[in-house]
Amino acid sequence: MRIRKNDTVQVIGGRDRGKRGKVQTVLPRTGRVVVEGANVVKRHQRPTPRVRQGGIIQKEAPLPLARVMLVCPRCTKPVRVGHRVLDDGRKVRVCRSCREMIDL
Repeated sequence: MRIRKNDTVQVIGGRDRGKRGKVQTVLPRTGRVVVEGANVVKRHQRPTPRVRQGGIIQKEAPLPLARVMLVCPRCTKPVRVGHRVLDDGRKVRVCRSCREMIDL
């Protein structure tokens, strides 16, 4: 998987195109991610013992992985992601634009 939790991504399609946010959750089975501040939907919440206050709440809904691109920390633009195996055997993600390692 090219995108992980806590990565900064940019939405490249849909009504939230251009928004940037941090990945809160990755759902690999369905191929979706939850991005902070993107794809915000309203849901009706009934009061329960866990949630005392009912009403209409806003929360982020999952986005398809194809609608987000990773933002490179060095060149600060949305980039494609490659992989490289280091000498010590670790596999790291690499920015296809500036060739800089994304994983530390």
